[in-house]
Amino acid sequence: MMPRVRVVPVAVFLALSFGLAWLVALPLWIDPAGLAAPAAPFLLPVMMFTPTVATVVVVLALRAPRKHRRAFLGIWPLGPLGRWLRYLGIALVVPIAIVVAAVFLSAAFGWIDLDLAGLSGFRAQLAAAVPAGTPLPPLHLLLVLQLVQIPLGAVINSVFAAGEEIGWRGWLQPALMPLGAWQAILITGVAWGLWHSPVILLGYNFGRTDITGVLFMVGGCVMWGLFLGWLRLRTDSVWPAVLAHGSLNAVGGFVVLVSAAGSTVDMAVVGPLGVVSWVLLGIVMVVIVGLERMRVARPADDTSSPG
Repeated sequence: MMPRVRVVPVAVFLALSFGLAWLVALPLWIDPAGLAAPAAPFLLPVMMFTPTVATVVVVLALRAPRKHRRAFLGIWPLGPLGRWLRYLGIALVVPIAIVVAAVFLSAAFGWIDLDLAGLSGFRAQLAAAVPAGTPLPPLHLLLVLQLVQIPLGAVINSVFAAGEEIGWRGWLQPALMPLGAWQAILITGVAWGLWHSPVILLGYNFGRTDITGVLFMVGGCVMWGLFLGWLRLRTDSVWPAVLAHGSLNAVGGFVVLVSAAGSTVDMAVVGPLGVVSWVLLGIVMVVIVGLERMRVARPADDTSSPG
């Protein structure tokens, strides 16, 4: 008999993940300052752990799965070390490459104004962050330091990204696998995007407080979910997806560093979760799937060739 999706644990997981996210974000809705509220820097990271809380509940209370829980969640074992490290490298590099490429591609089409010489956007950001008259090193040196720190930032951000990924790619995606791999990945991506609604509707990420912001978030999460879900499938581990998520969060501010001060930056188009990144991710995934099919087909081709 083919395995079936356990509907009750999936429903409980989604209800808890979404309900707890709204509960954590509720003070931001009550405070007129919204995302600028003093509690926001604390509440946003806490919200990231609600999918893990939901996972703990369904695993312990509903016994989903009934056994081999660490393997089901992709927490342990890690698999062959060399292969695992190779995918960790892919997880770190691809998000950085996609986000940076999206910014420069957007600039080439005139969708964003860059200031690589004067770094006026970075300058304005620093001016708002430090007291007036504070001596600073040369801006380009600071920019280089910011860029060099992105891999470290990816590791640090992975601590918080794990709070989401243990739920989404750790529990939900495997729970939906009886539907098929790509179906599980796509549904997980939609759920991941909708889960962000409590803060997206306050203007987070896109500066849009209506349904369009949620739709852009769902689109971004579906496309990034293709890559994260693929990492989960290929490694049987949640940790490469965690690192990729952390890398994405770490490089997310790159567009602000290189944009011209005072220019309009539509994050729904040029941002890490914007449409340009969707296109690039689509291309990357087509290449990945194509290469995998070629690798699978090659032995058959070799054995069928005349001797």
